[in-house]
Amino acid sequence: MNPLASQLNDRLKADSPYVYEMLSGLGREIYFPKEGILSQSAEASSQAKKYNATIGIATENGGPMHLNVIQDTLSAYSPKDLYPYAPPAGKPELRSVWRDKMLKENPSLAGKSFGQPIVTNALTHGLSIVADLFVDEGDAVIYPDKNWENYELTFGIRRHANIVNYELFTEEMRFNSQGLQEALLSVPAGGKAVVLLNFPNNPTGYTPGEQEGKEIVAAVQAAAEAGIHVVVVTDDAYFGLFFEDSLQESLFGKLAGLHPRVLAVKVDGATKEEYVWGFRVGFITYAGTPEAVSVLEQKTLGIIRATISSGAHPSQTFVLQALKSDEFLPQKEEKFAVMKGRANKVKALLDSGKYGDVWEYYPFNSGYFMCLKLKTVGAEPLRQHLLRQYGVGTIALGEQDLRIAFSCIAEENLEDLFDLVYQGVLDLQQQ
Repeated sequence: MNPLASQLNDRLKADSPYVYEMLSGLGREIYFPKEGILSQSAEASSQAKKYNATIGIATENGGPMHLNVIQDTLSAYSPKDLYPYAPPAGKPELRSVWRDKMLKENPSLAGKSFGQPIVTNALTHGLSIVADLFVDEGDAVIYPDKNWENYELTFGIRRHANIVNYELFTEEMRFNSQGLQEALLSVPAGGKAVVLLNFPNNPTGYTPGEQEGKEIVAAVQAAAEAGIHVVVVTDDAYFGLFFEDSLQESLFGKLAGLHPRVLAVKVDGATKEEYVWGFRVGFITYAGTPEAVSVLEQKTLGIIRATISSGAHPSQTFVLQALKSDEFLPQKEEKFAVMKGRANKVKALLDSGKYGDVWEYYPFNSGYFMCLKLKTVGAEPLRQHLLRQYGVGTIALGEQDLRIAFSCIAEENLEDLFDLVYQGVLDLQQQ
């Protein structure tokens, strides 16, 4: 094992031995080189006053070389904020601004010990880092039966985890915290579980209420008290899009510092919060003692260095400028109102009694999506029929569930959309 990795492991074992036990084999072996090209280039940047012949970019006229055909379309930005490599951890100012934003939007983080967000190539990359650092073959990764399918690829296929599902909803259509606790307690004492909490949930658009949130935290704490090491990840992809009476902040704040056997990790980003899907700017943040956070951040930088090296600089610059603008919050509120209007319209349509004979719907109060539970036809045949007959695209999930993204349908078109879905069901019933 590399001495730098051993040093990081020794620091973590001395400070937070349970967190050390959570690391995968790769997590224990990975490190960020301190004497490689990046560190030598950083040293040269501050001391090489005459010639800096270190990092592999081209320069010209005292700045980064660039093509005018590109710069002319980005003239509002300085070339130095676009063309050089961003640091592996991301632009320092962006990380600081995002942390301030987290504190403002999550009051439960006040007084908690957590690190500076590290920039990732959106949320999938952040989840992949979690998988690499904490999941070995056979480790339990726990998430509900209604989930984002990429979890299977990230944790099941890439890392050969033992995927443990529980039903998302109880019969009363509340979050199934008992199912979560039972899944956690199925792990033997001294074992490890990685828990994924995705609210607002994809695909259902559900965010738990305050009492359900307390039950989730209690389930994690019960597992820790039973001797289970728990890495609990809040996948906050759709954070802030809370349209009704639900939790209004991430559970990361309640989970941070919960128990020595609990490691809270927040994965979030500008991707969906700020409507910049193609920018691919996400963040990963660790809670814990300053020493544990420092070690985990160094190992995270090792993963980043070994995979993407660093995130895209222009995207980080664009997001940073937006976050600092006085127009950011008013414009975001404007888009929030549009999204809430669409969600409310969908709920009004579904509650009108117009379609009740052919489907029910799962609770939704947030995010981009909602899910129909079909009563009389299969989801996949309906999806195909809607596409071929009416030019309507939906997502079939399992036998009965049909996901509809109201986020991408104008409010005035929603009734027509659901009428067509309803007609599609009637068509299939008559066949």
